[in-house]
Amino acid sequence: MKTFRRSMLSLLVLGALGCTKGTVNSNNTAPTDQAADLVTTSLAVNTDGAFNTISDVSVEAQVKVSIDTLCGTVWADSITRKTPTGQVPSYNYTAKYSYTLNCNPNSTTFSGSTTAISSYSGSFTGPNLSSTNSGSSNFTLSGLGKSSTTLGLNGEYKRAGTYQSKTDSGSNTVDIVVTDLVLTKPQHIIKSGTATITVSGMSTKTGSFSYNGVLVFNGGNTATLTLNGTVYTIDLSTGIKTRH
Repeated sequence: MKTFRRSMLSLLVLGALGCTKGTVNSNNTAPTDQAADLVTTSLAVNTDGAFNTISDVSVEAQVKVSIDTLCGTVWADSITRKTPTGQVPSYNYTAKYSYTLNCNPNSTTFSGSTTAISSYSGSFTGPNLSSTNSGSSNFTLSGLGKSSTTLGLNGEYKRAGTYQSKTDSGSNTVDIVVTDLVLTKPQHIIKSGTATITVSGMSTKTGSFSYNGVLVFNGGNTATLTLNGTVYTIDLSTGIKTRH
């Protein structure tokens, strides 16, 4: 069992958690704003979103390959990640991972990939939105060989649970399908990539909702979310969204 208060990718790519002061904007006036909040918190570092899972997968796989490149190797890992006491936003999650190393044992140059499957559960509390949830991910990470200057990631991240905002509460499901996410080596800095987004659920205030969207990773720590035609910029470290 490992306990991480901060992930390596979070520190190298998305900024220190101690520098964040909030999650999502509370000035919600567009119909899609609350759905965008749910997507943002499913992605952001300071709510232990998908990018902490990507950190776990990319760092662990690269370290393992550097030690042992035996093709067909299968290994498991478990992580408990939580913020320091008194920090806002705060979160506490436990995740289990299973990795499989895919490569050609007859190749003289290692250029394999890793398939990583995870399940997790936990909760986060922010100034504007809180949630208790669970989910899973299934990612394939390529470019592990020494000759490669980038890592490529494809796969799916899911989160489902209940939420509470300043004005509403309910249940929700978020599905994020990542395509061709590129991370530079060795720092694992985000270079490019896209994702399709589906967010749905039941609001105690407005009833059922369902939105579809596209996410474009701009490089560094920002992404552009287009959700049912409304455009947002998301800071992936602070979890702050800006509607255009």
